[in-house]
Amino acid sequence: MMKQALMIVDMQEAFFNHSQNFLYQSDLVVSNINGLIEQARQKDIPVIFIQHTTQDEQDEFFEGSEDWQLHKNLLRSPADKVIQKTRWDAFYQTELLDYLKANGIEQLIIAGAQTEFCLDTTIRAAYSLGFQNNILYKNTQSTISSAILKADEIIRHHEGIWNNRFLTIKEYGE
Repeated sequence: MMKQALMIVDMQEAFFNHSQNFLYQSDLVVSNINGLIEQARQKDIPVIFIQHTTQDEQDEFFEGSEDWQLHKNLLRSPADKVIQKTRWDAFYQTELLDYLKANGIEQLIIAGAQTEFCLDTTIRAAYSLGFQNNILYKNTQSTISSAILKADEIIRHHEGIWNNRFLTIKEYGE
């Protein structure tokens, strides 16, 4: 069996503190991500939190701000790895790839936000970097509605593109 890591992307307070940023089905997504965290701990699978970070004081992800913090309802442990990123790609100029290689990780279980931005970019980058057996469980990732598409449409669209190409999508609980 491949050595796995659970990677949770950008589940930060900005998506829970402001109504215009509320993630679609946020309670379900947080609950399911916590379920993945509990399973990872039982199986001794490392948990990695990716945290979007900027130095722009006007930005919601300004380092150290309340909105920048990882969501308070996530089941975090001091043993979890936290990697800050400054771009949509969690691998871009971060220690993520080195950490995965150093720990012999071959397969990522990916969850988090936002579907069409950091999640999509990171999923595709992971595939291009050789992580070609990754898994995403339904209802463990989310986004907000745009001017063009509703959140559930964005999620369905991206999952349709990702599945059996960039990763395998499974029903939560499988």
